[in-house]
Amino acid sequence: MSVRTRAVVAGGVVVVLVAVVGVWIVLRQLGGNLRLPLAGRTCTVQADGRVTLDADQMANAATIAAIGIQREMPERAVVVALATAYQESGLRNLAGGDRDSVGLFQQRPSQGWGTPEQIGDPRYAARRFYTALKKVRGWERMRVTDAAQRVQRSAFPEAYQKWADESEVLTRALVGHATGAVACTVGRDPAMRGEAATSALNRGLSLDWGAATAAAAADLTGLTVPAADERRGWRYAHWLVSHAHDHGVKRVRFGDLEWTARNGTWDRTDDAPAAGRVVAEVFAEG
Repeated sequence: MSVRTRAVVAGGVVVVLVAVVGVWIVLRQLGGNLRLPLAGRTCTVQADGRVTLDADQMANAATIAAIGIQREMPERAVVVALATAYQESGLRNLAGGDRDSVGLFQQRPSQGWGTPEQIGDPRYAARRFYTALKKVRGWERMRVTDAAQRVQRSAFPEAYQKWADESEVLTRALVGHATGAVACTVGRDPAMRGEAATSALNRGLSLDWGAATAAAAADLTGLTVPAADERRGWRYAHWLVSHAHDHGVKRVRFGDLEWTARNGTWDRTDDAPAAGRVVAEVFAEG
């Protein structure tokens, strides 16, 4: 190979490497901002703003919010946590990432966040994030991106701020400040049905909200969650709809409103449950 040919080849390799690095940087800065069109199962959240997510993203967002409330963190902490997960994983529980990063917050086992198996549990990951945030002095008065950066120590410290508005919309809905704000479209083939769905739904409620949130199984295809006030009722109702696909939820009722998997919307109902109760029905067997 001539000197000229080797020089051309070497130059081409450099160009390719620069292009690859450039693409990686752009993707890292965009985080979850680069999205594929949502198809099939989608969720719309409207609470002084509008956010659209797919079923997996919505379930993860609901769990992050619930864990924050269970740990008695301020609502601002939920906003910071959601913005962080938006940026780091697009609100998806990733099996891998940059170096040894894992999960919703792309936490690294090598940095002491836990084992890959632990970090891969959204509830564990959320708890660890809130614990670290709580240790940041004055985080409540910081911008969302500054608070997140003090926990994450990212190479792109400003990247979290672009998710602040969407995270505030999600937080308002998921902590119960909005009525009928989370509406999801569920496919005709739910992940589970019947007794298995009821059992999994009850377990998920207990894990996300704590043992005090005990749901009473109405029968093999439904359960009732006690709600001390309207705000708590909407927390649980929105959580149930957020997990409708992965837990086979067919219908949720609270107050005089009802969400159904068939319509994917909240509508008025004459079949209202007793006051202080959120009622969920799952798909029956076969």
